[in-house]
Amino acid sequence: MGMKTKIALGAVVGIVVIGAMSANSGDSDGGSGDSGTSASAEQQSGGTKADTKSDPKPAEDKGTEKASQAEQFKAFVQKNGTPQEKDAVSHVTKVQGAEEQNDILDAADIYTDFTGGIMGEGMGPAKLLTSAFADWKQSDNGLVTVYDADGELLGTGNF
Repeated sequence: MGMKTKIALGAVVGIVVIGAMSANSGDSDGGSGDSGTSASAEQQSGGTKADTKSDPKPAEDKGTEKASQAEQFKAFVQKNGTPQEKDAVSHVTKVQGAEEQNDILDAADIYTDFTGGIMGEGMGPAKLLTSAFADWKQSDNGLVTVYDADGELLGTGNF
């Protein structure tokens, strides 16, 4: 049993070392450099009121960007969609993942106010929403998922 224990312990240590190295390499590529830059900018400001006033504004902008994905999608469908798509998009409450695309594995989520899951009223409009989303955003390997008000899956589609 001593040999098996040594092999298992060596495997665990190896996995931990590989995990730690990959976590650190991700930070050194851009994570810690960016946070160090922002930290040094905060330290250099020394509490200057002009700098502290400018910090909350980008945070507010970030909050509106998340909400604006749904608004941008709704505006696109209102301009370019069919009457059925326009009706379906009026039920959209939130869109996530639309701006983060790398054409490798893109995933976006559309949240609606429909109820009842797949057996409810939202399955047909979910297909319309996935089709409209594919017209709005293009990806080599994208998947859009539509959810109802309770977070249950209504449908998926490629974009």
